[in-house]
Amino acid sequence: MTEAAAERRKAGELEAGVLATLWAADGPRTAGQVQSSLPQELARTTVTTILSRLFEKGTVGRERSGRGFAYFPVQDAHGLTARRMHHELDKDTDRQSVLARFVSDLGPEDERILRDLLEDGGGR
Repeated sequence: MTEAAAERRKAGELEAGVLATLWAADGPRTAGQVQSSLPQELARTTVTTILSRLFEKGTVGRERSGRGFAYFPVQDAHGLTARRMHHELDKDTDRQSVLARFVSDLGPEDERILRDLLEDGGGR
């Protein structure tokens, strides 16, 4: 494996870092503010690209701030995970089989939690 490949980030790592920064913020943040809050050094253009992609996916919202935008998360981490689960479920035409497989792979504690949630109407 080359050094470049070894140094390559896992898929979604940069997006996760940007989202973590936005979740920790007390309001909308510009690309420059996000950049200065990240633990790793990234170019502002890289941060702007990540924010733009997250906006296109509907993961963050944005509002005008000077000549650019300030970004904010539209969901918390749990909401984003649930959204991803729905997205994956929507990829398959046999929802019953997918859900059956998912449930059969749950551990006893997760199964109990799921049963409780379904009995309570999903926590709504």
